[in-house]
Amino acid sequence: MHQTPSIPWFRRLPLSAVIASAVAVALVAGLAGGWITYLLTRPATTSVAAGAGVCDSTAVANQVLPGVVTVSVSNGDASGVGSGVIVRKEGYIMTNNHVISAAANGGTIEVLFSDGNSSEAELVGRDPKSDLAVLKVKSGKTLPTVELGRSANVLVGQPVVALGAPLGLSSTVTSGIVSALGRNVPVPSDDDSAAVLVGAIQTDASINPGNSGGALVDCAGQLIGINSAIATIPNEANVSTGSVGIGFSIPVDLAARITEQLIDTGKVAYPFFGVSAVPLPPEAAAQFGVSDGLYLQSVLPGGPADKAGLQRSDVVTLLDDRPATSIAVLSEVTLGKKAGDIIKVTYVRDGKTATTNLTLGTIP
Repeated sequence: MHQTPSIPWFRRLPLSAVIASAVAVALVAGLAGGWITYLLTRPATTSVAAGAGVCDSTAVANQVLPGVVTVSVSNGDASGVGSGVIVRKEGYIMTNNHVISAAANGGTIEVLFSDGNSSEAELVGRDPKSDLAVLKVKSGKTLPTVELGRSANVLVGQPVVALGAPLGLSSTVTSGIVSALGRNVPVPSDDDSAAVLVGAIQTDASINPGNSGGALVDCAGQLIGINSAIATIPNEANVSTGSVGIGFSIPVDLAARITEQLIDTGKVAYPFFGVSAVPLPPEAAAQFGVSDGLYLQSVLPGGPADKAGLQRSDVVTLLDDRPATSIAVLSEVTLGKKAGDIIKVTYVRDGKTATTNLTLGTIP
């Protein structure tokens, strides 16, 4: 479990666990393996307009639901249900890693379409760092797909619609607004490791366990985010209250980039800095004349940091004008960028502050 100052608890919640017993504050994981709930959806062909600050949810549902699927996973005693969205007519489906992780090694994955038909799916690739995965189903016909929007164009306050299978209830539609943007939400991942939902879209559209891997769409039915987690407040018995109107979606701009890599290569090539760094404790930071920062233990010869002029023992204080207070900042920048992107780095060396531009590289 993870605690943050603003949200009491975040955790992945498998649907099977939700049915058996309620859980404390959770990132609603829609599937068998977790505690974080993610949702996903895709629009079909019709354009839908917003009216009076709300979407025409009926029109959005008619347009998008054909491309939203229910994902069921089983592997021995482990099982669960989540959501997914068809992103290519050949049968490629985007969902969350935590939705299918229980079946990643020898389990079975089945997809239920909105028309009631079902098909077994194979795992194309998964990425625990971003909590995304891609499935593939075989179909003799062209499948309805999601029209991708742009999360970069999303505005706080705009109306949205969420689609998925909360608690296994397929083709469920809820609506709300974008409550905030740019949330970096720590969530549990495989083998007790941590993942970060970088730049997540916060929404008050109701999402619950089972929505993981489903969609957050705008009023035109375009996918803007992969609904992935919710915050809930546990009571004295540590029992979750369910959705309290604080949900988080992976921005589609990031999700689409990772999905393309998973389809093309089965894995994700993240950019890297080429450094080994540790956060400075307050006492050490004071000796360097800074309030906090990342101390560079080593710099890879010929790597991005080396080429940018950084050296061992430098203290990085800002990354793209964001305080470099923890290693998590490096992870967040890495997840949100791609190789070739330029990062502005502010650092301290011998008591003097300097700035350099670092071009992210590809892990050799």
